[in-house]
Order: sequence, then structure tokens, then C-alpha cells
Amino acid sequence: MGKRHISLKDLAEELNVSISTISRALKNHPDISPELTKKIQMLARKKKYSPNPLAMGLLRQQTKMIGVIVPDIVTHFFASIISGIESVAKEKGYYIVISSSSESYSKEIESVENLLKSRVEGLIVCISQETKDFRHFEQLAENEIPLVFFDRVCETLQVPTVTIDGKEAVKNIINHFKENGNKRIAYISGPNHLNISKNRKEGYLEGLRACGLEFHPELLVECNLSAEDATAATRRLLNLKNKPDAIFGINDTIAFSAMKEIKKQGLKIPEDIALVGFTDEFHSTVVEPALTSVTHPTFQMGQEAARLFFLWIENGKPFRLNIVLPTELVVRKSSVKMQG
Repeated sequence: MGKRHISLKDLAEELNVSISTISRALKNHPDISPELTKKIQMLARKKKYSPNPLAMGLLRQQTKMIGVIVPDIVTHFFASIISGIESVAKEKGYYIVISSSSESYSKEIESVENLLKSRVEGLIVCISQETKDFRHFEQLAENEIPLVFFDRVCETLQVPTVTIDGKEAVKNIINHFKENGNKRIAYISGPNHLNISKNRKEGYLEGLRACGLEFHPELLVECNLSAEDATAATRRLLNLKNKPDAIFGINDTIAFSAMKEIKKQGLKIPEDIALVGFTDEFHSTVVEPALTSVTHPTFQMGQEAARLFFLWIENGKPFRLNIVLPTELVVRKSSVKMQG
């Protein structure tokens, strides 16, 4: 691998000043004292700092285009969010350019580079399941290129985000299971580094405590967000000597795979195992039994992300704001045992 690109953040940390101070000093801004400007510029030369050429090419450039990066463009979840973004963009006379990372970190970086080359004014992003390093986004934020995250977000950057209250949503799921008579509740989580995984895991643990239910470590399993890995995770749960009597997945794709495996092993839903998903995909009402799931205000999430993007453009500088949207548990046959 080549040498890591020195960023404004690196310079700011070394001198214990803000990134905006570094940025202004490198542009000889009059608000920064001559002494500090000289100190910063000397350090920049010493460290061989150079601005990101793609990001710099976007500064003060109005193209009326917004880049949107999503993990996939197949699911109703992301399609609805994209529609929400587009509805607000159209009102402002903007176009959106969509790119899929296909849940790949390397493809996400490629998407960022390609969209910047296409001269978008900024990005609205849901990160891939592989993304742990955010340097490709840090460079944009440092150069004050509009950047908004939604759903799966980078929590370390001082940029606007739109999320849901995943913790509260999962606590509602646990309470629903308890009211249904379930006690051994399993959770098929996603990669631990994702904010949605962390929040929902916290909701799982807090929900169990609030309902007076015991936490069994073997009932908390992690998988990547693929159907194949979800099937393997479900199989591990069903092979336990003391099986779970309820399972919920971090999203509906996971829950659909769990449903298929439960049926394959000759077990009944919800009589043997109650099942709940998350994201309320279109297929939730088509499968048998219909899947109980947490519904997101996806269209609204897209709208709010776009509004934050335009707020950045209007303000002309980055800001930190997290909009948290409510969810609703839509109860269907997969989690409700028939009485009598």
C-alpha cells in the first residue's frame, strides 16, 4: 500500500486547533493570525500535505447534482429512501446520481471517486457493511463538501445524519415477544462495527432486562447481511440443545432466511418459533405466515437527508445534527400464537 494521505485532521490534531482553522490558514484567511498561519503552513510543508484534488475541484462549483451512495438498489427500503431524496432534490431543481456499493468497502470508495469526477456538489450516503475506515469521507468533510449520512452512519464526523431510534424499536419487539409468552429470544445481528447493529444490540439487552428475561449469550449471533450467512446463523440457533422460542433479525432479509430455515427443519411459525423482522420490506406481507416487522419512515428519511444537504449548502459550512425518526412495530401472523 502507498503512503497514507495527510489530511487536515492530522494537521489539526498535531497543533491542537480546529480543522476549520487549518483550512483557513492554508488559504491565508485574515481571521487567522500571521503567527499561527505561518506555523500551520510550515507544518503542512513538512508533512507534505496536499489537498484532495477531486474534492478541491468541487469547491464553490454548482452543478445541480447530488451523489447518492447506497449498499444496494434492489430492496424497497433503499428504493423508497432514494425516492424521498429525489422528491426534495426536484423541488430545488437538482438531479440525483445514484451509485451502489454492493455492501463493499472498495466499491464504496470507487463510488465516491466516480461521483466526484462526475462533478456532483456533494454526497448523501448509507455506508456499506464492510466500512470501518472513513478516510474517504473525512477528506470531503475537511474540504467542506456537503456530506450527509442516513441509516448506517459515520458517528465520528461532524456532519449531519438521519437515523431511527433502533434501540427503542428493539425494546418494543422484546416486549411483544414477552406478551406472546416467549422467553428464549434470539437475535441475529449484523456486523458489530455498524451503528445500527450496536444500537439494536443495546435495545435487545435493555429489553430483556426490562421484561425480566434472562440473557443467554448463545442466543445472540452475528452475521454479515447476506441471506446465506443469515441461514447459517439460524441453523446454529436451531441446532442448540435448548432452542430459542423466538427470533428476530436485524433486517427483513435476515428474517426471510430464518423463516426458510425454520420451515426446512420442520418447525412451525409462530407455534414453535415466533419470528420478527426489521425494515418491513414489501415481501413481509406476501410470505406465509406474514412477517411481523418494524416499519421505517423510509420516504421521510430520504426527504430529511436531502433537506440537511440543502441546509449545508445554504449555510456554506458543515454542521453536526442528527435527526432521529420514529418507527412502528407492525404485528402480523409470524409472531402471534393463536389463543385456545
